[in-house]
Amino acid sequence: MQIDIWSDIACPWCYIGKRRLETALADHPHRDDIQVTWHSYQLDPSLPEHYEGTEADYLASRKGMPVEQVREMFGHVAEQAAGEGLAYDFDRLVVANSARAHELLHLAKERGLGDEVKEALLSGHFEHGLDIGDVDALARVGADAGLDEGEVRAALADGRYKAAVASDIDMARQIGVTGVPFVVVDMKYAVSGAQPPELFREVVDKALAERTPAVQVVQSGDVCGPDGC
Repeated sequence: MQIDIWSDIACPWCYIGKRRLETALADHPHRDDIQVTWHSYQLDPSLPEHYEGTEADYLASRKGMPVEQVREMFGHVAEQAAGEGLAYDFDRLVVANSARAHELLHLAKERGLGDEVKEALLSGHFEHGLDIGDVDALARVGADAGLDEGEVRAALADGRYKAAVASDIDMARQIGVTGVPFVVVDMKYAVSGAQPPELFREVVDKALAERTPAVQVVQSGDVCGPDGC
């Protein structure tokens, strides 16, 4: 079964949602038959490669909110993240355009390392102050995950995965994605937001059950059973 997820590296709820989905699938009896595929989405494609200011400054300006209110919002999100074992550090966070990081993800996906690179980018961005717009930083992430550093640099230089990123974003538009994370199970059921593990599990089980529908008895007659005929 296929699970497709649209998310942005610059989305704090996307990392929380990733953890909650992983919890939902961790002990699932059909986990080995479930494939998770990450798709690109950008919350703010207009961002420059680097923003000269803090995350609080950026969001206050973008949302028209007082900085103190933004910091209160950070506290709530960080608390939710901590509940999933994540240590968000919004003071260290580097505000940057996520386009190059998405290109790296497409290369990683082709090499079978999509999950590893997705995790490294999200953790780096929200927990360790990684600059996701910097080629050197992205090359290190790729190399640490097992990609060839030279290939990473070449792919980011020639933009060979820009079309793939654009295709993901266009597909998101076609299916009506307006926010992330956006999880689509078996291209049939969509779950919007970082929902609790129980809800993710319920949707996955529903989709699996519908793949092998129960046999319905339409007529019953004389039969033999273990206790006789």
